[in-house]
Amino acid sequence: MPKLLIVHHTPSPSTQAMFEAVLSGANHPDIEGVDVVRRAALGATVPDVLEADGYLLGTPANLGYMSGALKHFFDTVYYPCLDSTRGRPFGFFVHGNSDTSGTVRGIEAITTGLGWESAASPVLVTGEPGKADLEACFELGGTLAATLMP
Repeated sequence: MPKLLIVHHTPSPSTQAMFEAVLSGANHPDIEGVDVVRRAALGATVPDVLEADGYLLGTPANLGYMSGALKHFFDTVYYPCLDSTRGRPFGFFVHGNSDTSGTVRGIEAITTGLGWESAASPVLVTGEPGKADLEACFELGGTLAATLMP
């Protein structure tokens, strides 16, 4: 069964709400035959990445960059997964209080290096996530999971 790995760092209520919407979309009843696995960024491992067929990443924008937890995840898995995961689909969501551009730049640079393929536009939210933002997160989760459906 194809596996979607959701790697997240969700320390704030806003980022947690976005994560829950992503998870709900990925687990929608219309999505069949996809195993959705979630891991906190500090707990995700090389085997988690190697066993997954696609990835969904979530992070706050901290001081103009992704969270240290998501950066640690990338530092841990980058070289062990570099050749084995090329071409796999991914998506991501970012919450920031004022700006997400540095975070987006960092995630895109690392995933380009890994050779992962963007399967959906990222969901970028500044300030409190509204209904439309959470719906976009729901769609992001559903899109990534549907991409992996057999």
